[in-house]
Amino acid sequence: MNSFVEKAARLSVAPMMDWTDRHCRMFHRLLSRETLLYTEMVTAPALVRGGALHLLEFSAPEHPIALQLGGSDPVELAAAAKLGAAAGYDEINLNCGCPSDRVQSGAFGAVLMQSPDVVADCMAAMAEAVEVEVTVKCRIGVDDQDPETVLPDFLEKIRAAGVKRVTIHARKAWLQGLSPKENRDIPPLDYDLVHRMKAAFPDMHVSINGGIATLAEAKAQLDAGLDGVMVGRAAYHQPSDILCAADPVIFGSGAVTDPFDAVRAMLPYIEDEMTKGARLHQITRHMLGAFAGRPGARHWRRHLSEGAPRAGVGPELVEEALALVEARAA
Repeated sequence: MNSFVEKAARLSVAPMMDWTDRHCRMFHRLLSRETLLYTEMVTAPALVRGGALHLLEFSAPEHPIALQLGGSDPVELAAAAKLGAAAGYDEINLNCGCPSDRVQSGAFGAVLMQSPDVVADCMAAMAEAVEVEVTVKCRIGVDDQDPETVLPDFLEKIRAAGVKRVTIHARKAWLQGLSPKENRDIPPLDYDLVHRMKAAFPDMHVSINGGIATLAEAKAQLDAGLDGVMVGRAAYHQPSDILCAADPVIFGSGAVTDPFDAVRAMLPYIEDEMTKGARLHQITRHMLGAFAGRPGARHWRRHLSEGAPRAGVGPELVEEALALVEARAA
């Protein structure tokens, strides 16, 4: 197990479709140097058959960074993992938790909880193909499965295939009857089950995901014996609350980050990306929550939301928005 990535996995930001793109990750990295960042899910067919290698692009400062793959074919996933390793990712993760219809129709994501032998074959093929660590993100079960039976069997099989690190979303996924959005909220959380899995598999690095909304809650899970915590929506919508103090609180290193400094540090990145063709709003949409819950947050969001999509605007708009926040924080 890579000790560098294992340490970073004490706190990670979840892979979230349409959210955790490289612009988002760059901003998150400026808030926390230590936290492990994940890509959005990238399908193995898109890389291997579609040649969509642009989906693997990231900036060097984003390390430590993990690539999440979607797929269910061992040969194709091994080939995709090779592409990810060659691109420089620190970890390759397999999605066994996403409940969307598109994912189900492709026979990957949460539906793979019903096929642990397939997952084991996929992980063994990926582990053989690359030197970087291969990991799994899963649910506690799907539909009418009994998590008490299904989850330990699943973990046993992926461990035998060489997986030493797993992130468990502590909810079932209902493939029939609930939308992907409802699947993030409605199935009840079962944190106790995840803790029991850590006790049953002490040699595995077990991270918990689902419903964790504050840094204090994340620390409590670690203090209770888990190896890592993955935070999703809270890290996106209130990134400063989760990430600014993560380095000293979770990792015992560095100081609390000032979100004003992080925003200023984004300005050269924004300028550089815009010279390559990026639009300002493609970057700033991930920064709207930077001052959530703080004086001036509404002015910050409004100035960026209304101004960034306009033609001809650049980093100066971000500086204007920052000045609005500073005026109200004074």
